Amino acid sequence: MAEADFPRGVKLGVDVGTVRVGLAACDPDGILATPVRTLSRDAKKNSDVKVLVREAAERSAVEIFVGLPRTLKGAERASAQMARDYAQLLVDALAAAGMETPVRLIDERLSTVSAHQSLHAAGMSSREHRRVVDQVAAAGILQHAIDMEKSLRTTVGSRVRYRVADVEGHVRQPMRGKEDIITPIQDGQGRSE
Repeated sequence: MAEADFPRGVKLGVDVGTVRVGLAACDPDGILATPVRTLSRDAKKNSDVKVLVREAAERSAVEIFVGLPRTLKGAERASAQMARDYAQLLVDALAAAGMETPVRLIDERLSTVSAHQSLHAAGMSSREHRRVVDQVAAAGILQHAIDMEKSLRTTVGSRVRYRVADVEGHVRQPMRGKEDIITPIQDGQGRSE
């Protein structure tokens, strides 16, 4: 059996919202994603990004997956740009901390809807959902990513690159590689959600 082309170790999943950010982690063997915590989004000081960098360092994370919300038709709206911007902030903060942990965007269509359904099925009232729904959504994003990596035996998602400044000080993004593929979450029957 050929060796898989993805890193073994703890991975983090991130569900970005305008008010809250959900965080999930998996075991080093990438078997099960579990909710970790919900952070308050701090767009001015980015204290939530700093917490994520600290979590990545403490857990020795080998990859971080940030959910990229798209419409059912695959289009991107403002929430997708917010996730892209957040992922870039995270990459820059990781680099500033001397960490080279890859950050990957992964399609997360309906992850929050699925999280609400799971919490409702577990008997939690809608009022109680707000406390944990973001971290449950992050766990769904992460579980999808680690399952896909195992299935495809390679890394998944679109890697967010560290911004590089040229000699004039203009920031540019490095070219995308063949690994920069964003794939949709699929339900149990193989249909995209």
